[in-house]
Formats: sequence, C-alpha cells, structure tokens
Amino acid sequence: MKPSSADQNSATDRASLVSCGSEGLFSLGTHAKSLLPEGWKANLADPGLLDLGPALLELLRITTSRLPKDVIEAVVAGRNAEAEGSRGANTMDTMIANIVLADDHVAPLCQDTGTVILWVRHPFGVSQRRLKVQIREAVAGATARSWLRPNCVVALSGKNPGNNLDPFGETHPVIHFEEWEKPSIEISIMLKGGGCENVGAQYRLPDAAIGAGRDLMGVRRCIIDTVVKAQGQGCSPGILGVCIGGDRVVSYERSKEILLRKLGTTNADPKLDALEKQLETELNSLGIGPMGYGGRTTVLGVFLEELWRHPASFFVSISYMCWSSRRMTLRIDPNGNPFFE
Repeated sequence: MKPSSADQNSATDRASLVSCGSEGLFSLGTHAKSLLPEGWKANLADPGLLDLGPALLELLRITTSRLPKDVIEAVVAGRNAEAEGSRGANTMDTMIANIVLADDHVAPLCQDTGTVILWVRHPFGVSQRRLKVQIREAVAGATARSWLRPNCVVALSGKNPGNNLDPFGETHPVIHFEEWEKPSIEISIMLKGGGCENVGAQYRLPDAAIGAGRDLMGVRRCIIDTVVKAQGQGCSPGILGVCIGGDRVVSYERSKEILLRKLGTTNADPKLDALEKQLETELNSLGIGPMGYGGRTTVLGVFLEELWRHPASFFVSISYMCWSSRRMTLRIDPNGNPFFE
C-alpha cells in the first residue's frame, strides 16, 4: 500500500531529527537564534567580578526549546519500534512534531517548564553570591520572555509571584555549587516537570510489600514497582535516575543529578551496566507505552549509581524524567569561550 503524505512527512521528520544538532557540542555563533553577540566571551581575568548573565540567559533559551541529541535519537528509535498506526506510534509522532516546532519557534517543548535545577562547578576565586544573583536574574528574564512558565508558587496559598523566584528566600531556582581545581566553569541545568516529579519514589529496604531485599534484585523490584505505578502519568517514555544508598536527602538529590548522563552511555560498574540493560528490556515489555496509551516504548533509559549508606539504612531513590528531558551544560573554557552540550 502506498504511504500517505502524512506518513511520508512523519518519516521525513524522524529522519531529519536524527541529524538535528549533530555536532553535539556547538559554539554560540553557530545557532541562528542565539541572543549572544558574535564573539562574546566571559572575562575570567578577575573571577570575583565574573559576569555570565548573557550566557545564562542563552542557556535557558536553548534548554527550554531544544532537546539534547541523545534524547532526540532515543525518541526517534522508540517511535520506530512502535507498530505503524498504533496509538503508541501516533503519540510519538506528535512528540516528534513538537520537538521540531519548539526548536523552530524557540518555544517551550512543554507547557510545564518545570523546576529549574542547576549544578555549578567553578575554580577558586569565583563568587558564588554573584553567580547566584546572575542565575536568578536570568531565570526571571527567561520567565518574562515566556521561555519559562512561572512555576514557583507559595506552598499553602498557591500565590504566584510570577517570576519563578522563591518568594521566601533563595531556594528556587535550585543551585548546587562546587569548587573544583579546573580553570574552566561548568554549569548544568535541568528543567524537571511536575508530572514526572510526582511519580518518583524512595524505598527503604527491605520492603516486604514488594518482596525487595537489600540487594540488586531488591533494587530491580523497586524500579519495576515505580514504573508500574506511574503508568503514563510521568509522561512516558521516561528516563530513570536511580541512586542506591546515601541518606534520604543525598539519595534523592543524586538520583536527579544522574539524569544529566547521556542516553546510550555505558555504566562504569559492569554489574550496574548489566542491570540497566536488563531493566530497559523488561520495562519496555510491560506494554505501558508512550503516555500510557500502550506500546513498546515505556522508558528511554535507566541510570543506576551506588553510594555509601549507614549500616541501619538502605534507601533506593528513583527520579523519573519525562520523555522531554530538558538538560544542557554550559562550559566556559579558560579563555572565556562558551560552549553548550
């Protein structure tokens, strides 16, 4: 049977997306929609007076409207795994069309632009207080431009200040600072939607309710339980960041940071790498599918990491990221040149 024009267009979109952003790492002058002046550089001569405001605003613009290359490739591969004409295939066709439109129009990939979380690594001498001010200003500026939806509200009343800034203090955007020995600066950002955040989970093992002991098979049971309970409510196909160990706070925080890892990369721990691959196969056999409509693509990836723990505690923390995994890293080299990946 001859394919319809709609089918042909969908196939063209999928093919073009595989090459979208194929450089992986691109400098600021290469994207036609960049807001940064040609040749912009950060002045690292005096780290205490560093101004990254323009680059931070650009980081937010790209993150909210363009998916990383590895995520695009995983979405395309997931679509190609679905049966033609199925609800799963049609749902992922819509996702792909959305990816193209968002990038073309510099519009948010999702109406829920999420909680804004950043990890900042910098050399000695850089003022964290100045960087925090610049990050907050960039978030407020991106919100004013409608790249970010104002998602930060007062917990009890729901009152919205409208600028995505914590109305009580400085805890949103969420910023994790770390000083390192390198002369460069690295700022990673993640936009974590409310739907996928709601279906994350933390387990305390042993857990008799799901038959999970303090071993890898127990961890496996926790992960399967989380995905089954989530169904499509986390905007599947999801990406799972799983931290084994830590205390309650460290474990949850690390499970989010793990989501910065690129899809398709190998876990350095062979036993965890094997379990990641096993779980991806098992979870995609559940039939939950894209957005819970049924299908062969329930997850795009599973990332595991092991930490320390107190002898009396054994926590497994699972952060669920939706298919629209919006993350990006800004790197400032020692000469002040900015790069995004």
